[in-house]
Amino acid sequence: MINGGRGLLIAGPLVFLLLFFFYPVGKILFLAFSDQGQGPVAQFKAIFSDSYYLQTLWFTLWQAAVSTLLTLVTALPGAWVFARFNFRGKALLQALLNVPFVLPTVVVAAAFQSLLGPKGLVNQWAMQGLNWAHPPIDINHTAGFIILAHLFYNYSIVFRIVGSFWSHLPPRVAESAHMLGASRWRVFIDITWPLLAPAVRAAALLVFLFCFCSFGVVLILGGPRFATIEVEIYRQAVHLFNLPMAGALSVIQIGFTFVLMQRYTRMERRESVSLDMRAAGGIPLRKPSDYALLATNIGFMAMLLGAPMAALLVKSFQSADGWSLIYYRSLFTNASQSIFFVPPVQAIYHSMQFATATMLMAMVLGGLAAGFLAGGRGKYHGWLDPVFMLPLSTSAVTLGFGFIVALDRPPLNLRTSLWLIPLAHTLVALPFVIRSLTPALRAVPQNLKESAAMLGASPGRVWRTVDLPIVARAAAVGAVFAFTISLGEFGATVFVARPQTPTMPLAIYRFLSQPGALNYGQAMAMSSLLMLATAAGFVGLELLRERAMGNF
Repeated sequence: MINGGRGLLIAGPLVFLLLFFFYPVGKILFLAFSDQGQGPVAQFKAIFSDSYYLQTLWFTLWQAAVSTLLTLVTALPGAWVFARFNFRGKALLQALLNVPFVLPTVVVAAAFQSLLGPKGLVNQWAMQGLNWAHPPIDINHTAGFIILAHLFYNYSIVFRIVGSFWSHLPPRVAESAHMLGASRWRVFIDITWPLLAPAVRAAALLVFLFCFCSFGVVLILGGPRFATIEVEIYRQAVHLFNLPMAGALSVIQIGFTFVLMQRYTRMERRESVSLDMRAAGGIPLRKPSDYALLATNIGFMAMLLGAPMAALLVKSFQSADGWSLIYYRSLFTNASQSIFFVPPVQAIYHSMQFATATMLMAMVLGGLAAGFLAGGRGKYHGWLDPVFMLPLSTSAVTLGFGFIVALDRPPLNLRTSLWLIPLAHTLVALPFVIRSLTPALRAVPQNLKESAAMLGASPGRVWRTVDLPIVARAAAVGAVFAFTISLGEFGATVFVARPQTPTMPLAIYRFLSQPGALNYGQAMAMSSLLMLATAAGFVGLELLRERAMGNF
């Protein structure tokens, strides 16, 4: 049983999930199976009989599979090199390599547009150097462009998960096999790979899940030619206003992602090996071949990960008249002098407001939930923990769609409320905050709290002197997570934001969707600002995470 005090702790987060997750998802299910005069499963019959929807399902699956395979092929060598060798600047490089994953999807799309798009740097330099009239590289609105962006976006997942696991594998067995005459290749096949395989499978599953749910990258780089299930939900709901079809597609999306997340958590529990935490340093570089391996991998990482971000910054300062701040200055002006125009700088202001509100709500709700989960291991804890992780198994696009179909009638008529955006963002950020705080709260020694109480300290003083110093860094990690997630959230925001209150990702998408050099330049400028903000937040998060107890 849950006692009264602990019941109050968990009541707030559970009510929040009930109102803003289970209720919208339930409305989607009702909408998907509602009888439109053709039977309760008419929408599903249409999906699996219409060639257009079958093509959308097939594209969603095969692009995710190809993206996952290529990400593994390109990231595993780098993971091995960084796990094997120790060199100066390794920690800094590892932190920087994780930045692409935290970038908003619209920024990733804008970065690849600035590098390889029709107006990108590569085409620009080729046309100027060779006096060509047309861009030589024409991969815009192709599947290859989408897969390349997915490779950029997910490289750090494989690098981080597999590389960290690889660096902590127990070296004793491999050393013994070498002493018995086994070749390096034989040791890898018979010993290293069986130990490493669980981490590779877990990383591959996560990459596939993220590519399967890809929205912003496909919407911008794929154009009208390509659509994943996520993009099709958006088109059916917003462009065609076919809500039952959007609901049916959302049900398919929810079912598929839930199975993948369940498989991932089961894999985490069952497929684990004992790690040697002392083996993380690596060996120093000795031979020329060691330096060559390191240089080759760093060069590849710079081309894949660094070039798009550098191109984005360059294009934000490059105008028809040369280097200029015109695109940044234009973010503060109303060039059309329209009374309906929202200055781009307002999008920055709105994003900061929404991110602050999201951070506060996620920290309060996440703190209450983490306090309950860390306080015991009863039967309720076993099922409440995965319940709070459920928003991770539902895409942001589906959550945004659920908000617009569910929260439009009293007493939850929030469709025109400014609170709708931070509520949606809080739902996305809440699992990350809980995962950051729960391990830290569990690490607070009970004997210290009991000793302080026996010496006459009040509960508030015990919290300030014992609990707070231990959980402060983990709380800061959760707060940074929530703030940066809100800054870059696009999938749910595109549904719930009002035209007069755009966020930075929405403003970037609108700029990229409109013709003209000024719109393109403003997209590059705002994308650069958002990239720098999220990168700074993540670097700060990495510094905090080194001593924080939580790790998502």
